[in-house]
Amino acid sequence: MAVLTLRYFSCVCLLLVTIFMSGVSADNNTQNFHYFCDHTNDRGNFTANSTYGTNLNTLLTTLTSNTDIEYGFYNLTKGENTDQVYAIGLCRGDVKPYECRNCLEHSRGNLSQLCPNRKEAIGWYEDEKCMLRYSDRKILGLMETGPAYFAWSSINATQAEEFNKVVKDLLDGLRSKAASGDSRTKYATANATGPDNKFIYGLVQCTPDLSGPDCDNCLLQSINEVPNCCDSKIGTRIVRPSCNLRYETSSLFYGAQTYTPPPPPTPSPSPSFSPPSMATTNTSAEGKSNATIIVIAVTVPVVVIVFAVLIFIYILLIARKPRKKFEIQQEELDDDDGDGIDASEPLQIRFNMIRDATNDFSDSNKLGEGGFGAVYRGTLPNGQEIAVKRLSANSRQGDAEFKNEVLLVAKLQHRNLVRLLGFCLEGREKLLVYEFVPNKSLDYFIFDETKRAQLDWDRRFKIIAGTARGILYLHQDSRLRIIHRDLKAGNILLDEEMNPKIADFGLARLFVVDQTHEDTQRVVGTYGYMAPEYALHGQFSEKSDVFSFGVLILEIVSGQKISSIQHGEETGDLRDIAWRSWREGRARNIVDPTLNNGSESEIMRCVHIGLLCVQDNAAARPTMASVVAMLNSHSFGLQVPVAPALYGNAMSGIFADMQLWEINSGTTRSRESTNRSDQDSINEASITDPYPR
Repeated sequence: MAVLTLRYFSCVCLLLVTIFMSGVSADNNTQNFHYFCDHTNDRGNFTANSTYGTNLNTLLTTLTSNTDIEYGFYNLTKGENTDQVYAIGLCRGDVKPYECRNCLEHSRGNLSQLCPNRKEAIGWYEDEKCMLRYSDRKILGLMETGPAYFAWSSINATQAEEFNKVVKDLLDGLRSKAASGDSRTKYATANATGPDNKFIYGLVQCTPDLSGPDCDNCLLQSINEVPNCCDSKIGTRIVRPSCNLRYETSSLFYGAQTYTPPPPPTPSPSPSFSPPSMATTNTSAEGKSNATIIVIAVTVPVVVIVFAVLIFIYILLIARKPRKKFEIQQEELDDDDGDGIDASEPLQIRFNMIRDATNDFSDSNKLGEGGFGAVYRGTLPNGQEIAVKRLSANSRQGDAEFKNEVLLVAKLQHRNLVRLLGFCLEGREKLLVYEFVPNKSLDYFIFDETKRAQLDWDRRFKIIAGTARGILYLHQDSRLRIIHRDLKAGNILLDEEMNPKIADFGLARLFVVDQTHEDTQRVVGTYGYMAPEYALHGQFSEKSDVFSFGVLILEIVSGQKISSIQHGEETGDLRDIAWRSWREGRARNIVDPTLNNGSESEIMRCVHIGLLCVQDNAAARPTMASVVAMLNSHSFGLQVPVAPALYGNAMSGIFADMQLWEINSGTTRSRESTNRSDQDSINEASITDPYPR
């Protein structure tokens, strides 16, 4: 089963959940209509008069045709294979059936107008009266938290601490009630008394096709997001494809639920069983006999077929199990959580093929030298260009990282992540085969006085936004929850269109669903990008990656490395200089002078977001979901940042009297360091254990 499991995960392609406020058209029908047209841009378009377009039009026009549905949830599927279309319509639990169908009809017209020829789209009216979504992928029963939109009142509650507690308790109670609903409704409303005896009205809802745990998880993520986006606000809405929540103090915004599920049937006092009739009830002996014959006639062939299929699958798995091609100790393959690399996995590529593709790893094909070995360019027999990361054979450094990359990256597919094509384990050779990304890494451009002029503001903002979406996918939207731990300019690769792709998952860590942080005695990463709680105490979480991303934003905007720099008459850490400049109203001074044609407001907003990300208190940093929302919508309010982490060069003594073991071309060397003032070149060395291996 390990073969099937790894193959399944390696083929999974999930949508990155981009969270931002969508635009609103001035047209009356689309006023206050929030929509997203394929927010990840990976579902594609369909052509006019195509089979897919015909199926979509038919599906949407018939979606609400079943007038017997009273609970406001519609779902249909039409077509086959690549022309198959899935659609879901959901109305708020208090919306009357005829109003629901009318709302969905308006939504259909809006999406047809606003998202022409897009295979995937979703839209809500601002009061969440109804939601309509469709896609060319299966969406029924799938819990998805993005795309989404956030909205909140500009008024803060008095007695904020007490108000926030009442809101949290109210929403948690509603969450439990909604999650316990059946397949017809997962909707709950209630009110609670807040400070000054004011009522707080709350509403939560999940799409009824979700399981109870999925509904609970979706709402829990939204509730946990409230302190980050809407702390102490007297009204808030968080709306996602699979669930939404809303609370307000100003007025009662919902009515009585229009559909009440019937109570469960009273259990029969006797354990007798009566088979359901096919048409009319027949209690005669002849009827019972016919029913028995039908049951036998149907059951026996089904059992035989299922048994035959199971035998066939078993034989197929045994026959496909390859012979052992090389000797390797099992404990070397087993991951910490028991998820080992299966040497028979189809992702494995023969060493001879890789050697031929790279011209026997010739120097002319070498792209660079990193801490874990060299990277080579190659071409497979089918003409596909690849990048091969060859782990140094002379050092034990990187064995765990190699397994990490294979086990994690093979399960991840996103446009802003470098795609793993395969791997090789033969003898002492350990190689990773990636898609070839032609424009090298971000630091190759951004820290070069000549080359960074090629990155105008539009390209830099695209790099910032794309990297944010990639991190959000790792943290929230993939089947796994992954902390990268080594986000830096050298690990952001650029494709032919200068789109960013996050690379190097050798230090990444997998989190379970409800895990928020982890402690480690092994501090790994790159000085300057590491969050203080991680560098000092070994504590890392999603907020550690947020910190690194904030550093990255400041570097991209300024064209300067995070380490000590000379900026006019100022000398110090880039965070310090950016903070002082922003606080004194002269943040424009840190911006790269080559960005003379960029959007002033957008650049300043990015500096602001960067400073929010590098705050000392991890809890005060935004989540990546909030960061993506900030980047994509100027209507998303920004809090005032406090002094950045390690402000005033407090970092200077952290590594005093500590041995830094650096990896360079597969060899280990040590040196004393009190304050590392500069960084290495591309694929710079990472800080690892302060003791030899």
